[in-house]
Amino acid sequence: MEFTIEPTVVIVPGLRDHVPDHWQTRLAEVLERVRTVPPLEHDKLSLPARVAALDRVLSEVDVPVVLVAHSAGVMIAVHWAQQAGREIHSALFATPADVETPFPPGYPTADELNRHGWQPIPRRRLPFPSIVAASTTDPLASFRRVAGMAEAWGSRLVDLGDVGHLNPASGFGPWDRAGELLRAAVDLGRPSAVGQEAR
Repeated sequence: MEFTIEPTVVIVPGLRDHVPDHWQTRLAEVLERVRTVPPLEHDKLSLPARVAALDRVLSEVDVPVVLVAHSAGVMIAVHWAQQAGREIHSALFATPADVETPFPPGYPTADELNRHGWQPIPRRRLPFPSIVAASTTDPLASFRRVAGMAEAWGSRLVDLGDVGHLNPASGFGPWDRAGELLRAAVDLGRPSAVGQEAR
């Protein structure tokens, strides 16, 4: 079922890039105005390369834009925002990966992430409104750590409860709240909502 979101949605996947049964992939299939940051052919773990890939996509998209990022994709978007010169309407950041804390086996090590530019996590307030949707059972980030990121970024924190890392391995696939929270992020970027957040 298609639904219309006025801004263009730019989807920022995590390190596993395009996953056919991922909720981001499903979301892209039902949006009318959407771009997805493509996978890298080389330097797949390089944060600067991934930030540059996001910047290339954004340079081809007219405003307004809403970012929808998941996992390490959130870190890509937040690093991009520290140097960005263009306007972003708002963002939905789902289950950010805590790249400063060691991951479980099968994921890049903290040393690898550090060598490729992922650390430290930016903690400056973002120049656009955002929602951070956090899991209480995420193996890649504790709820407490994600709540701290949301506070530093000036984001609205949403507690998703027991959703793991919000990926196919955790049962998502389709994510029923994706459309709801995307619309909430769009509304958050409207002038009246921004004014209310500032008060």
